[in-house]
Amino acid sequence: MNSKQIIILAVMAFLATIVYYSFTGGESPEEYTKLIAREREEKKQFMKNDEGSPFNANKDSVTKFTTLNYYAPDLAYKVVANLVPIESKKIVVLATSDGVEKKYLEFARAEFTLDGKKNSLLILEVMDAGPYRGTLFLAFADATSGEETYGAGRYLDLKKVPGATSITLDFNKAYNPYCAYSDNFSCPFPPRENILTIAVKAGEKKYHD
Repeated sequence: MNSKQIIILAVMAFLATIVYYSFTGGESPEEYTKLIAREREEKKQFMKNDEGSPFNANKDSVTKFTTLNYYAPDLAYKVVANLVPIESKKIVVLATSDGVEKKYLEFARAEFTLDGKKNSLLILEVMDAGPYRGTLFLAFADATSGEETYGAGRYLDLKKVPGATSITLDFNKAYNPYCAYSDNFSCPFPPRENILTIAVKAGEKKYHD
């Protein structure tokens, strides 16, 4: 291999690195794994010790905290989705774990490719009065639901960015609603269009085996 070929290969490797880091937010797999591990440890301590934890909110609860179960972090499940606006927004009524319906406003659709399939998730906006009014809500289920993950679906926290045309969906941060740990909470179920056919093997697993 001559010097010219070596230079070309080096340039190609450099460009490939740039493209990779542009899709992963500039994080190496090692840095990202450490970040997720730190966040999961913080949540574990909250669940174990904080008064706001679902395990501590009801002192009469027989459910005791042990640990939270997760898939290993995988950057393949951190995807950048196209944010497709909804022109005529409607109110969406979701069933909940305690039978009390909850209303949300359509916000946008997140369209992305994962496992070689095109997927779409409906992002909703909180309508309730209070500090969470206007924030985004995303609940989804997938092929792991009821098997490896909580049967009633999982949630993703999202930030509203005015004028944004894309949004990051980091399924490594998918988490269980509180009703996965205790029947004392009311948790909205995912809308029908948010039941994915693919298996999202990322984020939190079932609390109980």
